[in-house]
Amino acid sequence: MFTGIIKAIGTVERIEPQGGDLRLTITSSGLPWQEFAVGESIAVNGVCLTATGYTNSGFTTDVSVETMNVTSLTNLVAGSKVNLEPSVSLGERLGGHLVSGHVDCVASIKARDTDARSVKLDIEVPPEYRRYIARKGSVCVDGVSLTVNAVSANTFSVNIIPHTAAETIIGDYQAGTTVNIEVDLLARYLERLLETDDDSGITKEFLRAHGYG
Repeated sequence: MFTGIIKAIGTVERIEPQGGDLRLTITSSGLPWQEFAVGESIAVNGVCLTATGYTNSGFTTDVSVETMNVTSLTNLVAGSKVNLEPSVSLGERLGGHLVSGHVDCVASIKARDTDARSVKLDIEVPPEYRRYIARKGSVCVDGVSLTVNAVSANTFSVNIIPHTAAETIIGDYQAGTTVNIEVDLLARYLERLLETDDDSGITKEFLRAHGYG
């Protein structure tokens, strides 16, 4: 599990084809790599990947065909900047929201505007995922926990404060940038509960009466 609080920005040093999938070598001076072990989970732009080895300045990881098909990692090239977050440890502060590292869809930045000292981004998600995005709810964009400020028919908007823009790759986003989206875990499970045919009493009316509507 992750929190959506980025710990460092990394650089893709090398991309190596491996029998149909990829091996990435990522470097960063922002994390104590000597403290990590092979097999640990590290989120790269919000995608949970397994560290297969380490260098003095980073780590290697394999990216499967499935992951390439459903995330924006396929757009990476040598020199690309990426958001990095190691998995959370029990007892750590949960500064963002619970994030699984399992990307739901790829979205695109439709517009970037200045809003006082913040950057306002309008993000378009595929139609089948719009129902999971709620005003003042949480969403994970390239591994960054953000609050949804507004929702329209086709897009949702978020405001990026100067600190977040400086400490993540979001500061470089422009119209047309593709990003990984993970919707809030609660939205997934609520939908599943409503789909299941049982006698638990969980209905849309029940949820609405208890503050979820």
